[in-house]
Amino acid sequence: MNRITTLVLLTLSLLLFRPPLAEGQKNQIWVGPTNTDANPRWATQDDFDGSLVFCRGYYETVGKETGVNGWYSDYPGADFNFLVRLSEFTKTRTRRDNDGRPINVVVRLDSPLVFNCPVLYLSDVNTMELKENEISNLRQYFEKGGFVWVDDFWGSQGWNNWVYQIRKVLPYGYYYIFDIPTDHPLMNQAYRIEKIPQISHMEFWYAKNGQTSERGEDSKEVHFRGIEDEKGRLVAVMTHNTDIADTWEREGFDKKGEYFLKFSPTGYAIGINIFIYALSH
Repeated sequence: MNRITTLVLLTLSLLLFRPPLAEGQKNQIWVGPTNTDANPRWATQDDFDGSLVFCRGYYETVGKETGVNGWYSDYPGADFNFLVRLSEFTKTRTRRDNDGRPINVVVRLDSPLVFNCPVLYLSDVNTMELKENEISNLRQYFEKGGFVWVDDFWGSQGWNNWVYQIRKVLPYGYYYIFDIPTDHPLMNQAYRIEKIPQISHMEFWYAKNGQTSERGEDSKEVHFRGIEDEKGRLVAVMTHNTDIADTWEREGFDKKGEYFLKFSPTGYAIGINIFIYALSH
């Protein structure tokens, strides 16, 4: 795929291919219920045929934090819309149902089905707590070449909890957390990404007149970090203090269009880069 040094073409493509909301969902953006944990599509072995399925990790939470939903943040709209755009803008073969709609599933972290997922997406992990069977299963997942993307978690509490949980899986001394530099290959897959922007969820952005730091001073700095093993293989990326998936989810709900135009082209480009990198390394 040719490398594109600007997001102009992606922006124009999104505008040209953006369908009316009244149309059906085949190859269209999601317009149904979203940001909900009701009736998740649990993964089954039949969902996997070698083509790409968007896998969202399910986990349980401990305690509560204002503004934190848990595993289902931006679900299922973000997952559905991302697969639509990924299949439009790349040659990635995505799994489809009998109606031609892309398949996105929820997979339990202790399930053997997780090994069918080349990329495992985790969201809103501020209050996540991993159990022993999930820890051992995830460790095997990484050892077998799995890749995790953690998105939409905010503030020092969110970061500290994630590090505490992932260190149960990937111990110090063998796996290293680092800030991903702008010249990292991941930043130059399908699109050239100069930096990871801070993106709040759409309602916050409109209500706060364009502010993006959902936790004020405690989340003012965006972190784009990775975890690599002793051999330098990147096994996880974290987009902290930003909500990339909301740029996908809200495409069908942003009636004003301002949020979409400002954030969605970059949000899709970041997601596409991460997936292409994970699928090819």
